[in-house]
Amino acid sequence: MSDQWWQWQDNTLVLHLKLQPKASRDKLGEPLGDRLKVYVTAPPVEGAANERLIKLLARHCGVSKSSVSLVRGETAREKTVAIHAPRRLLATLQLCAKE
Repeated sequence: MSDQWWQWQDNTLVLHLKLQPKASRDKLGEPLGDRLKVYVTAPPVEGAANERLIKLLARHCGVSKSSVSLVRGETAREKTVAIHAPRRLLATLQLCAKE
């Protein structure tokens, strides 16, 4: 993996994340080297944190939850997520805008 936490593969945005479950609120954090820190309130139990992550990213990118898929890291804190055809990129995600 490169030192960049995001990449485009055709019309799909791929993000490399470091998830912090059981946070005080859901939010996108700051890039930490080759990962973007993301905070979710859900605990890492029975996929709850992953579901919350998918919901958060879908909301930020203006897509349905079905457009966000967990590619790698289902049970780990380090995750790779693919977002198909994001309609918008807000705040931290503006760094990934296609040129």
